[in-house]
Amino acid sequence: MTHAPPGPPHGGRARGRSRSHRRRPRTPWWKRPAVVSAAVLGTIGLVTLAVVTRSPSAKAHDDDPAADAKASGPTTAASTAPATTAAPTTTAAPTPTALPTKSPAQAKSELSAAIKELSDKRGGRLSVAVTELDGDAGVSYDDGSSTYDTASIVKVDILATVLLRHQKAGTTLTSTERSEATVMIRQSDNDAATALWHAAGGTSGINAANKTFGLKHTRAGAGDLWGLTQTTTADQLALLRVVFGGSDSPLSEASRTYMKGLMGTVTKGQQWGASAADEDHAGFALKNGWLQRSGTGLWDINSVGQVQYGGKTLLVCVLSSGNKSEQAGIDKVEAAALAAAKALLS
Repeated sequence: MTHAPPGPPHGGRARGRSRSHRRRPRTPWWKRPAVVSAAVLGTIGLVTLAVVTRSPSAKAHDDDPAADAKASGPTTAASTAPATTAAPTTTAAPTPTALPTKSPAQAKSELSAAIKELSDKRGGRLSVAVTELDGDAGVSYDDGSSTYDTASIVKVDILATVLLRHQKAGTTLTSTERSEATVMIRQSDNDAATALWHAAGGTSGINAANKTFGLKHTRAGAGDLWGLTQTTTADQLALLRVVFGGSDSPLSEASRTYMKGLMGTVTKGQQWGASAADEDHAGFALKNGWLQRSGTGLWDINSVGQVQYGGKTLLVCVLSSGNKSEQAGIDKVEAAALAAAKALLS
């Protein structure tokens, strides 16, 4: 904070000097050194100010966010360069060249080798699948297991089902449902998930919606055990296409945009998993699931989402179980997600 200089004791303006004193003869200003010096310095200051104002390196005022934004953006010769200087050339950032996809055989071979190495080192079960959003190319590795527990990745399915039901009824989410959806996806809140599970029609409602979504091997958990829903990597990629796909999705554009927004803004502590395959770690949208089994103490760790890799938009699903710790499972899932993206694109 900047403080004003102290004023008179009782406020108001400070008193001026009395005019009753006797004036001495005035010396011409050009004979007074102090005045001449001040005039010279003032002239120099004005010249300096003019030069700085026109200089391309002059910075915006620190307290003006708008000025800072303008200073950091592209500038034009008319506003920054002296009249005698040629206009600076501005080069647009090159568009990243999309990497070509590898042959299906090569991609599958590379991914299989990477996942087998991961499994040998870390143990447990692991399956992974990746596909282009705007194409048909993809690669997957299935460890031979039939299905996996979803844990909290089923929350994507729950919200998609609630939105589908509202679409069919010609209604929209209530304010309560919106609040629940926000914390369910962004923070993985379980109470909100249970409430929306009921709004979705529970087990039968989820199973019915999954037929519409094209999920062939996913079975909703019994009762309120939504985290024990069984699924496969192929079904999860199908669900991701429902969320991130185009007009062929059974969800409306408004519903898809809403879900993308939530999955793209999960809380920072949950931005792991599929995001490991995102090149700049900024363009991803995801939902993770983690569940410690009471009988064994081992962990189910899953991650589904959309990432940017090799100049392309990819959909990624990694499912795992039998992890010795939560962090060990997270590390394995992230390594698998990145390996899948690398295996698909050269």
